[in-house]
Amino acid sequence: MDPSDILLTDRVAIVTGAGQGIGEGIAKGFARFGARVVVAEKNAETGERTAAAIRAEGGQALAIPTDVREFEQVKAMVDQTVKEFGRLDILVNNVGGVRYAKFLDLGQKGWGTHTRLNFDGLFGPTDAAVRAMIAGGRGGVVLNIASIEALRAAPMFSVYAACKAGMVNFTRSLALELAEEGIRVNAIAPDIVDTPHLQAFEGSATGGSREARERGIPLRRPGTVDDCANACIFLASDMASYVTGVTLSVDGGTFASSGWTRNPDGSWGLFH
Repeated sequence: MDPSDILLTDRVAIVTGAGQGIGEGIAKGFARFGARVVVAEKNAETGERTAAAIRAEGGQALAIPTDVREFEQVKAMVDQTVKEFGRLDILVNNVGGVRYAKFLDLGQKGWGTHTRLNFDGLFGPTDAAVRAMIAGGRGGVVLNIASIEALRAAPMFSVYAACKAGMVNFTRSLALELAEEGIRVNAIAPDIVDTPHLQAFEGSATGGSREARERGIPLRRPGTVDDCANACIFLASDMASYVTGVTLSVDGGTFASSGWTRNPDGSWGLFH
């Protein structure tokens, strides 16, 4: 083992939805470890902001406005990536979306929006990127950003949870299909992460208090975008060259706790 195996030097990575939040953190983290990064972001302004921040730190980055639900845009983005950088090594499927609502309140339009974003936004980039990796002949890495809700019951998030559970099984299944091509496929499953979305949720009527939620996290804090980026850097690197088909929980121990939470006095209890 060589400590340099954690580096992503000269590799080319596409990160979807990298204009803010977890995707932005992953894009910046990859660049700091040597990757050349394509920011595939529907919002051209926020995408360019992420790319500019990477370049300001001395990295290489290109923002390509892309709606990952539109396959023609996705294919054009991947083609432009290969044309610009000569290769593609890593894809991070980060785009996703959720609405807090009962299933019957979503209706066809609501659950259709969920599935189009969370499934079309997964399958299209994977198809285009994997074809480019195979053509390059160097193998590659696909990383899917799932959620703890993929692994547990999630009332008020039922369609989102179903989509993310599908992502986890897609990760395992695709890992087997692509192993012979030298392409590894893994996922991470974060719990709550301190992003603008979380801050908005905390300010809503349904958000609840941060203190109450943190009692359910054994490590007693929400995750950060750097926590997610660090996990992805490892999985994208040669340090994880024998890891495929895995979903790594990045949740401060929440899934492991299975309903056990810390009481205000520091003791443990079930379902408080």
